[in-house]
Parts: sequence; structure tokens; C-alpha cells
Amino acid sequence: MSTDQTGEPDTAQHPYMQLAARIRRAILDGALVEGTKLPNHRELARQEGVAVATLQRALSDLQVEGYIRTNQRGTYIANAPKVASTGYDRVTRVLRTGSVLGDGETVTVTAAELVVPPLYVGELFGLDDGDQVVRRQWHTGRGDQRLMLAVTWYPAEFAALVPELLSTAPSKAAGLLPRIMERTGRAAQMGRDDLHAREADAREASFLGLKVGTAITAGAHRLWDEQGILEYAEWCLPPRQTVGYEYRFDAASI
Repeated sequence: MSTDQTGEPDTAQHPYMQLAARIRRAILDGALVEGTKLPNHRELARQEGVAVATLQRALSDLQVEGYIRTNQRGTYIANAPKVASTGYDRVTRVLRTGSVLGDGETVTVTAAELVVPPLYVGELFGLDDGDQVVRRQWHTGRGDQRLMLAVTWYPAEFAALVPELLSTAPSKAAGLLPRIMERTGRAAQMGRDDLHAREADAREASFLGLKVGTAITAGAHRLWDEQGILEYAEWCLPPRQTVGYEYRFDAASI
């Protein structure tokens, strides 16, 4: 899906895709909570300013993706939807709302420190031997459910400009990326997500409340500009979570 920096859908998309993206984003952000009943199709189409046929096509996509469910009484936001935010979803949510969290989600930061990183992380940041980076480990949840475990890495020099990077206080965790961009004068221009399936190790299983060896989805994302990496993150999700992307082809991408 082509979007601007805040995650707004490309206006060149078909109207039903734009509408599905708006509803999907509202669900992921927590603006539409689990169990919410949507207005009838005619009323919802009127509210959204689209034809009923356009609305029905958008809802059909969202039902296939698991975001909504339909029965004889109406259309509802799916209970405990097995849908996880992608790295792209989380980054654009921060830029839109100032927080990586959806409604009802909590974050616990368990580490925030300057460290000498593993070799592969140092290579991503273009570091020399012994150079440090900021490392933050955190997990999100809703009630007793653990939703994600993540580690994020930032250039060490960011810590002087954004001291919140070295704080584990939950109140300091929101809006770090916008603060980094504002205080460093740098802006993320490109990003990449990578995902793979594997077994949870002891650390991951402990944080996610799983047995060691449980199948999980693991991923990484990186954000960069012409000066280099601004943020690199690794994260993992409990089983039976769906991660979805939209994309389009143009001459520049082929």
C-alpha cells in the first residue's frame, strides 16, 4: 500500500481499499475496540461518504483478514482478533498518534542502556569495534495477554539529545521516534521489514508466557535516511498471529 509518512492511504487507490485501510488502522490503533458493533451498511456508508457497494467490498476484505465478524445481528469488531501490527503499522502509528500502543495496550520497558552491540548490529550502524549503541528491550500486552516482545537499537549519540532513550519509565516510552526526528533534525526516509518463523528461545518464551520451543513469528525492521540507520528493531509475536501487508506495483519498483 502506498502511503505518506503518517500512514495515510494513497488517494490513487480504489475507494474500497482506502476505506478498508481506514477501518483497519482504527482497529489496530484501538479506536474501534473488540466487540464494537458497526452501524448498518447504509448508515456506515453514509458516514464514510462512500457507496454501499464500496463499503461492502471493504468489509469483505476485512472479514477475510480477521478484523471483523458478521452474524444475523450485524457486523462486529472481531473478539480477540489474531492480527498483529507490522513494523510499518507500529512506526506509522507513532507518527500519527505519538504512541506505539493501541487502545488498552500497555508497555513495560525492561532495559534501556548503552551497550556494545552484537557484530551484525554494529555492521548495520556502521560502527567500529567497541562503539556503543542504545539498546531498549520492551514488551506490550493487553490485560494478562502478552502481545509482543521487542528490542530496539539507536545510534549512541541520540542518547544525549533524547535522554528518554535511557529511561525504563513507561511514561517516557511514548513518542520516542517523533522526538528523535525533532531533536536530531533527521527524518526516516526508507524502511524495511523482514519476518521469519522459528522456535522461541528461553528469553522469548519467558516474556511471552510460552513454552520454550513454541513456534513464533519473528521479525525485524529498520528505518534510515541518507546519513544511516535511525532505528533498528527485532521483535517476536506469539503463535496464531496474522501479519498482513498491502502493496502495489509501479515502474520504479520493478
